[in-house]
Amino acid sequence: MPSDSVITLERFNESHIVGITALYNDPAVARQVLQMPFQSAEVWRQRLMADNERAVKLVAIHQGSVIGNIGLEQFSRIRRSHAGSVGMGVAVAWQGKGVGSKLLAAALDVADNWMNLQRVELSVYADNEAAIGLYQKFGFETEGLFRDYAVRDGRLVDTLSMARLRGTSEAQRR
Repeated sequence: MPSDSVITLERFNESHIVGITALYNDPAVARQVLQMPFQSAEVWRQRLMADNERAVKLVAIHQGSVIGNIGLEQFSRIRRSHAGSVGMGVAVAWQGKGVGSKLLAAALDVADNWMNLQRVELSVYADNEAAIGLYQKFGFETEGLFRDYAVRDGRLVDTLSMARLRGTSEAQRR
């Protein structure tokens, strides 16, 4: 990480579209998320326009460049409104350097203190040990295995369903 490693978080906006497009078009990032490669900036512009109060989209910025992204969305169905889901990506050069932790901490702060979410869910490739470790550090637990869930590198791969339940640990729920 460069010596002037100040990383700031901002709400995703029009000025970040080129950077977000580049982030998710990196083949190494695309293979670890459920985004299609080679997406246009217009795809991200449309996602930005779909902004709503139940969604928070953040970017991590270093020296004006997008190096990470996280989205948190509260479920709109009444009986699921206590829950939301997150999805994130971090530039390869910045993985393992605290960017994911910074993004996830900010999203969970919003989930807990502004949206009052009891449950935050995510899916992660079962072989993405670094991401799984990050999620576990923030209290996410594996709830299930989705076999042959998604295509990656021309074959079907498994994902894990993970969730973080606020204020309860596995031991407390038993």
